[in-house]
Amino acid sequence: MSAPGDAVKTPVKVHIVTIFPEFFNGPFDCGPTRIAREKGLLEINLVNPRDFTTDAHRTVDDYPFGGGAGMVMKPEPIFLAVESVRTPASRVILLSPQGERFNQDTAHRFKQLPHLILICGRYKGVDERVRTMLIDEEVSIGDYVLAGGEAAAVVIVEAIARLLPGAVGDEDSVATDSFAQGLLDAPVYTRPREFRGATVPEVLFSGNHAAVATWRRQQALLATARRRPDLLQKATLTPLDREFLQKTLGKEASNGSQNEK
Repeated sequence: MSAPGDAVKTPVKVHIVTIFPEFFNGPFDCGPTRIAREKGLLEINLVNPRDFTTDAHRTVDDYPFGGGAGMVMKPEPIFLAVESVRTPASRVILLSPQGERFNQDTAHRFKQLPHLILICGRYKGVDERVRTMLIDEEVSIGDYVLAGGEAAAVVIVEAIARLLPGAVGDEDSVATDSFAQGLLDAPVYTRPREFRGATVPEVLFSGNHAAVATWRRQQALLATARRRPDLLQKATLTPLDREFLQKTLGKEASNGSQNEK
C-alpha cells in the first residue's frame, strides 16, 4: 500500500500482519496518513498470514487445546509472516486488549522507530507462543474488545502519521494538541461569534497574544482537572498553574457545597 511521492531518506516503515487486508481499503487514503505516504514520510505494507499456510483452505486458526469457546490463531502463519519482513531494526507489536495502553507518548516513541510490524489478532486471540517468542511488546488502544486488531492498527498508524513533519499543514496545531504537553487541549471556537445565545470568550478577540495564551493555558488546566485529573499527576505545572487551579477549583467546590444546602 505504499504511495508514490517525494523520496525521503528514512521513512517510517510499517508492516501490518492481517488476515483481512481489505479492511485497510480507504483509511490510509485520506488525511495526514495519505499526505505522509505521498511525501515519502511513511511506508505501509500489508502481510497476510494466509499466504504462509500450506493447506488448500489456507487455515490460520484452530480449536483451543483443553477445550473452550472460540478459535485461536495458529502460530506458524504468524511467525512466517513476521519473519518474512523482520529485520534487526524491526519492532514487533501485538495488538491486544491485554497490552499496555497506547497513548500520545507511545505514538511519539513509535514515530522514532524505523520499522514497525503490527500483528492484528482475531478470533479468541493468538497462540500464546506468539506473545512469548515473537513479539517485542503488546499494545492496547483501550479497555474494550474489538473483532480484531485492524481498527487498532489504523488508530496507531494515524497517530504516528500526524506527528511526522510535513504530514499536517500547520505543525503548531500538533504541538498544541491534547496530551502534547501532558494536558487536554483548550476549547476552540470559530465563526459565528454568537450561536444560539452562546458567545465566544471576549479574550479571543482582544488581539493580546499573551492574554490569549494565558487563557488557553488556564482552560487546558481546567479541562484536564475536570475530565482527566489523572493527567495532572504527571503534567509539568508551574507555581502559577497550581495557584490558578487551587483558586478556581476551590471556588467551584465552595459554590457546589452552598448549592447543596
